[in-house]
Amino acid sequence: MTVFLNRISTVVPPTDVHHMFVEFATGLLRGTRSIPVFERLAQRSQIEHRWSVLGLGGDVGGVDAIDLYRPGAFPSTASRMRLFERFAADLAFKAVDGLDLGAGLSDVTHVIAVSCTGLSAPGLDLQIVQRCGLNPSVERTVIGFMGCYASVNALKLARHIVRSDPASRVLIVSVELCSLHLQETTDLEQVLSFLVFGDGCAAALVSSDPVGLSLDRFHAALLPEAADQITWRVGDQGFDMFLSGQVPSSVGTALRRGRDSILDGAAVGDIDLWAIHPGGRSVLDAVQNALELEAPALGASREVLRRYGNMSSATLLFVLQRLMADAEAGHRGCAMAFGPGLTAETLLFTAA
Repeated sequence: MTVFLNRISTVVPPTDVHHMFVEFATGLLRGTRSIPVFERLAQRSQIEHRWSVLGLGGDVGGVDAIDLYRPGAFPSTASRMRLFERFAADLAFKAVDGLDLGAGLSDVTHVIAVSCTGLSAPGLDLQIVQRCGLNPSVERTVIGFMGCYASVNALKLARHIVRSDPASRVLIVSVELCSLHLQETTDLEQVLSFLVFGDGCAAALVSSDPVGLSLDRFHAALLPEAADQITWRVGDQGFDMFLSGQVPSSVGTALRRGRDSILDGAAVGDIDLWAIHPGGRSVLDAVQNALELEAPALGASREVLRRYGNMSSATLLFVLQRLMADAEAGHRGCAMAFGPGLTAETLLFTAA
């Protein structure tokens, strides 16, 4: 049977921290020879805004980013997780409310909560059930620590659920508070990885209703020889991200190797809509080059990157939301996101 991604709602916190972070990162690199390189790459990033649950000057929730990240006294992992618990549920509630389900919330049978930036128990899944007034017996699943491609796995799981029981209505909520994991470092490659990440949340409804995008086929392309190029580990001072500068090249290699399997034998020209996770400008450039796409094909992805940066697992849903708004019935699409492994999780879809 066919399963559909019916609707998507997205939300970001109120504080734009991108330009403040560029200045802050320059301070982290003070005393090194890396500042001119960082400033040049920041200008070329194609990012204009990134949003955070943290405030500037204590104006949001009483938590000031500058005070939180004091040189020599960056917060512990426990402190960061308390902030995740404090802010994540509010963002999730706003995203679910944006789906405008009304009385249809009572028909939700499954909740899939997605995040790689916060962990707690009782956690986000239960908070969503309580805050959104869902049936307390709703089935709950948590997808955690899978990185930027986790929303593809959430859609994959939702498809399995609906195919096993067509009456199921699956609510997916992806919340990522990346700004809680800034590290104090003078390593240029690590500071550059912080340059792209911001906070955001997306909610989606998946069911058998023939509305939105049909979820036609999933495929994972792995490049195990590049597994150490993206890592995400729990440290004493937050979650420690490593993002190698070799990732764009490896993404290109994975796509060239796996193109026929990813597209299920279709030609690149048969695809009308491209939803590519904007892991950064260079990642989008690598995808465009590997698949020999025209520049407009990645317009939605580049616009999300410009306005929000990389919000980890929530980001691809932001891109799909933009494509859904203008898609014509019968348009075929391909979505993909990248993360640890090195893995490209992909989806073929069709506009209903």
